[in-house]
Order: sequence, then C-alpha cells, then structure tokens
Amino acid sequence: MKLRAFGSRDDETAKGSPAHEARPEPASASASVPTADPRRPAGKGKPTPRRRDQERARGMRQGPVTAPVTRKEARERKKAARATMSKDERRAAKAEERAAREERRQLMMEGDDRYVLSRDRGEVRRFARDWVDTHRRLINWFMPLALFVIVFQLIPNPALMAYSQTLFLVLIVVVIVDGVFLGRTVNRAVRERFPSTDDTGFGMGWYAVMRATQPRMLRTPRPRVRPGDAI
Repeated sequence: MKLRAFGSRDDETAKGSPAHEARPEPASASASVPTADPRRPAGKGKPTPRRRDQERARGMRQGPVTAPVTRKEARERKKAARATMSKDERRAAKAEERAAREERRQLMMEGDDRYVLSRDRGEVRRFARDWVDTHRRLINWFMPLALFVIVFQLIPNPALMAYSQTLFLVLIVVVIVDGVFLGRTVNRAVRERFPSTDDTGFGMGWYAVMRATQPRMLRTPRPRVRPGDAI
C-alpha cells in the first residue's frame, strides 16, 4: 500500500485540475434500431390474401363467370371443359344435356313462356292460338293440297300438269280470301277478350294465318284444345 503525504504533488494536481466531467456513454448500435415487440408476430413480407382468393385457390369457390359473347366462344369453352373430363364424365354430361334439351322441348311444346319463341309469348298470343285450334277453315288444307300439287308437277303428263297448276292458282286465291277473313275475325275476338292490348292488327292476323296453314300435328306449341271446344 502506497502512502501519500499531506500536500503532496498529487493532491495539488488534483486540486488544481478541473473536475472530471461526466461523459455520456456512447450509445450502442442497438439503441438506434427500434426493438421489435415480442408480443407481435413477425411480418411475412407480403400482403395477406383475401379470404375469397384463398377459397378460390383451394377450389372452394369459383371465380366470376361471364357469359360467352359468340357461339364460337361457347363452343371453345365447352370443348375446354370436356378436355378435362374422363370418359365416364363426358358420357354423363352428354346424357344430362340430352335430358335438358328434351325437357326444354317439352316445355316449349306445352307453351311455357320461358321456352317458347318471343312471337308465342303472352296470354294474348295463347288465346289466338286456342281460337285458331278450335275452328276449322278452308285455309287448314293449304299445305296438304300444295304437297299434292308439287307431286303432280313431277309427273311427265302435260294434262295433269295443267290441271295441277290451275288447282294451285285456285288454292292461292282461297288461302288469300280465307286468310283475310281469319285475320279480321281473330283480331275482333282478341279485342273483345283483351280490350287494353296493343297486340292486334296485321301482326296478329298474320300470326293466326300462319298457324292455321299448318297441320295440327306440326303446330308449335302443340294445340291445347280440340276443334269446337269453348275457350
């Protein structure tokens, strides 16, 4: 142990020297970097996908489906869908398509407004069809007689061909005259049953004439009533 006398140089030097200033300790490198909160999970470096995107990736949800614009696009989509099917799946899909087509055809023949053509929709057109189907007129024989005239024209007999041509001209005149009366009668019946309708005039008359010229078995939608029934 080293003893120091009172008033030695070291004491004087210590008294004369300025007091040691408190120097701040150098900040550590970790102080400049914010520390992560241990209670919060670490980031993944990318945004979290939405739930519907996750379900769509897993096959739980289908994406938005847009209807094909053209028939070519519809065929291409159908072809692409069948390319991913097995043989049994394609056979089952064809069977379902046939059943669906047959169901739609039956509903159309019954006059369902969801499947008939736009010209056949509505209560007014349904009443006009029923009116034509419950009445017998000369115009109903137009197609059968026209078929016989065509057959007679194919026979190489000048006399028979001349008779068939005369019969065809008479048939045309009868169809025109009877068609005019039929159109006016149907329009009158439609106005009496549906006073507020605008579906009358030449369009309604032509619709009735075209249906009357077809045989009953070929009419679409099929007749719901028999000749002579009340409607």
